[in-house]
Amino acid sequence: MPFYHTLGKIPHKRHTIFRKPDGSLYYEQLFGTIGFDGMYSNIYHEQRPTQVKEIKDSYDVRPKIATEKNIQSYRLKGFQIKPETDYLKSRKVVLTNSDVDITLAAPQRSTEDYFYKNADSDELLFIHKGSGKLRTHLGNIDFKYGDYLMIPRGTIYKLDFNDENNRLFIVESRRPIYTPKRYRNYFGQLLEHSPFCERDIRRPYELETNNENGEFLIKIKKQGKIFDMVYASHPFDVVGYDGYNYPYAFSIHDFEPITGRIHQPPPVHQTFETDAFVVCSFVPRLYDYHPESIPAPYNHSNIDSDEVLYYVDGDFMSRNDIEEGHISLHPAGIPHGPHPGAAERSIGKTKTDELAVMVDTFKPLMVTKDAMDIADGAYYKSWLDH
Repeated sequence: MPFYHTLGKIPHKRHTIFRKPDGSLYYEQLFGTIGFDGMYSNIYHEQRPTQVKEIKDSYDVRPKIATEKNIQSYRLKGFQIKPETDYLKSRKVVLTNSDVDITLAAPQRSTEDYFYKNADSDELLFIHKGSGKLRTHLGNIDFKYGDYLMIPRGTIYKLDFNDENNRLFIVESRRPIYTPKRYRNYFGQLLEHSPFCERDIRRPYELETNNENGEFLIKIKKQGKIFDMVYASHPFDVVGYDGYNYPYAFSIHDFEPITGRIHQPPPVHQTFETDAFVVCSFVPRLYDYHPESIPAPYNHSNIDSDEVLYYVDGDFMSRNDIEEGHISLHPAGIPHGPHPGAAERSIGKTKTDELAVMVDTFKPLMVTKDAMDIADGAYYKSWLDH
């Protein structure tokens, strides 16, 4: 995040002596990105964070591709992904390219017997159903329906769920995820016309500081594999940190929509960005107020990007036969728009209650075998007049 945060105990100056009550040293760690040129935090541990005791099994989690080069529009019925007890096993990549995995998950249980770290990618978790607590080595954050959880790469975390009914939409990015540059001023502060501000960002509020020795399993994702690594000390042993690199939460319900007299283009809904894709939030809002406006979106071609729309809740006025948990994929270069009758139905309407998350990627997406299991193969024909 482009603003400073501190939690717990830290010394007056970085890279200086910081002693425990018994006189021994706390162990400093620079948690940084982009080769010492990106965002970072300075973390202070009870024990050395480097104590690998054993490297055990590893297994491949790369998605199995069904369609590498795709021109077809698809509708995926996301709630057909079956719930599974384990968080990592529940994650099913449905769309992928070299920059991003778009994943659905329905975990039934909290992450209990291991910790997890993604060493390659930032993870943006959207909470569609469920609530609980994100626990990390940089502190904890409560979450609920509608929350985005932005977890920077390298963060060690667990998810504690309050019950078994959980549905997640996950964007796993090999590129760093930021708030959009055009919403920030020269100093990094979110501008007055930004659809959200720093008050809406929920930062970690409590540290779990454990000073324990033993065997602690961390499942680490790297280069398409999960490695089981056993550490000799508890990974949640941080007494304090400060900096810019930490997990945070933002609720889609706190996104303030930008509206106008005529239909506004998708960038007004932008919430996150990378140099490889953007994420947008479609929220309940007033419709366009020009007396002759057509509130439904006009037909458009994504010449440069694939468009993925994850439907969360409400009435999706531009689509027919869409339910919560559905995903639409419209590939680059192929025009699409409102379903037959949708534009006509929208005329005279004053507001929409739709809630959705959109991901536009600048490289084509491949469709996975897990996606084909829940795909509506006839969706691309749904614009025909019958």
